[in-house]
Amino acid sequence: MARKLKEVDAVIVGLGWTGGILAKELSEAGLRVVALERGRMTTTEGDFQIPQVRDELRYVQRQGMMQNAARDTLTMRNRPDQEALPVRRLGAFLPGEGVGGSGLHWSGGTWRWTDMEFKARSLYEQRYGRKFIPAEIDLHDWGIDYAQLEPYYDRFEYVAATSGKAGNLRGAVQAGGNPFEAPRAREYPLPPLKGVLSAQMFGEAAAANGYHPFPRPAANASRAYTNPDGARFGACQYCGFCQRFGCEANAKASPHITVVPAALRQPTFELRTNAWVTRVLHDKAAKRATGVLYTNLLTGEELEQPAAMVLLCTFTLNNVHLMLLSGIGRPYDPATGRGVIGRNYCYETRTAANLYFEDRHFNRFISAGGTNTVIDDFNANWEFDRGPLGALGGYIVSSGNNTNLPIGNRPVPSGTPAWGSAWKAALAKWADTQMSITSSGGSMPHRHNWLDLDPTWRNAFGQPLLRMTFDFKDNEHRLNAHAAQVVNAIAKSMKPTRMNAASGAPQSWSVVPYLSTHNAGGTPMGTDPAVSAVNPSLQSFDAHNLFLVGANVFRHNGAYQPTGLVGALAYRTAELITKRYVKNPGMLG
Repeated sequence: MARKLKEVDAVIVGLGWTGGILAKELSEAGLRVVALERGRMTTTEGDFQIPQVRDELRYVQRQGMMQNAARDTLTMRNRPDQEALPVRRLGAFLPGEGVGGSGLHWSGGTWRWTDMEFKARSLYEQRYGRKFIPAEIDLHDWGIDYAQLEPYYDRFEYVAATSGKAGNLRGAVQAGGNPFEAPRAREYPLPPLKGVLSAQMFGEAAAANGYHPFPRPAANASRAYTNPDGARFGACQYCGFCQRFGCEANAKASPHITVVPAALRQPTFELRTNAWVTRVLHDKAAKRATGVLYTNLLTGEELEQPAAMVLLCTFTLNNVHLMLLSGIGRPYDPATGRGVIGRNYCYETRTAANLYFEDRHFNRFISAGGTNTVIDDFNANWEFDRGPLGALGGYIVSSGNNTNLPIGNRPVPSGTPAWGSAWKAALAKWADTQMSITSSGGSMPHRHNWLDLDPTWRNAFGQPLLRMTFDFKDNEHRLNAHAAQVVNAIAKSMKPTRMNAASGAPQSWSVVPYLSTHNAGGTPMGTDPAVSAVNPSLQSFDAHNLFLVGANVFRHNGAYQPTGLVGALAYRTAELITKRYVKNPGMLG
């Protein structure tokens, strides 16, 4: 029998970016808030200092900051006629664990998603007609628009010390920025980071090919900065240990140095670490959540935390898993197309070319998460005609150093032996003369890509694992093939000595090699409860006091990294709760 605790105004499950933002905002408004984080507390002083932080073996090879797959993982298959097997070692994506979550080890990419995503169904139908969207692609509008989110994008960027160059200030296109971005009210808080040689060369080649290069916006402080909440950032040191690492200089924005300390200063906030939530408690008749059930991992005690509001702020897949384990909402059934929990799961497409120059040295060990140069001509640019391509979505193309480490990244030209003296000689000759050009593309929701509970495999608590059924479909294959053509054309124009071309050939998705941690969907947002798990205020249609905040509410996946949008949604939800919901609990719409 679980020990029942005193009720609080809000219980937050997971303390990464979304949980940290909501914890700060709700506790500052005077609400009694408890945050439950199944990992441990993290601090820069205790966890990310030199020399121990610069340890590729610990943090990359042994995944020291990631979710422990021995306790909880997922099963995966490409098709429903296959047996789903447990992912014993995280590969394609790397959810974090501990206070700060994946916000500890991200590379900082911070983008503003636009109405190209939020109104995708409407925009494609208007331009190409309804028949352009295949019946098996479950595309819907999101129920929000860019204008609603712009102030919250702005707030997140200034909290996260985002470095960049505006491309559209109040409708006026700005030189040096992304000309295809939506209008913003003001400049980024900080100028762009310095561009490394590979990014500079790519930018020159992209411009010569008629494209519009600009520096990637990133939450890596280009100079010392104090954010609106008083959090102090050091300037980026271009140390080369960014993605999958914490930042010893406090230059990379993270919840553990920004919103979490601000929440901890509030007398109405309490953080409980090593607290594993196993279920959301739900009064189905009253259509409301009553709290959560969790286990103290240090003592093994099971506890019930009653709450007037429950906010799920864990990693994308974990939010979906908790909803399925709790029996809240109808699970998605691909055979009938009905149900909402597990629906619209999407990942990301990517291809890359590797270029080698005998007369160039890139100092690949010098880098940060924002040293890339990017082109957006095939994504937010609506002049990019998808008609001849026959595909929905888009992709960005970029180049620049980003955490090129010696154990995991040893580039050599194609045709090089995989081991032995010839391999060693090639590595010595080419390793620092290599640069890559990479595309990152979106993924559309397909009827036969979904998440559900595995009937066989269980986690450390005896609960069914989350099962993923996913593969790239025709839409993603067409998009990736087009991206490969663009990548290779730019690469060839740079006249490298050797080149490993980007592949546009259709390939099945594999959970083994790392691609990105940009998982999306599973509890999609929208205005129609028949195809949406949450409304535009991120409230569950099955419990008005249950809020789901994270990339799990995305209706599809885009070419941009998700954190900027996730942060904006969190700030918007926090404002809706503190200014409207607590005064009159119910569906906000």
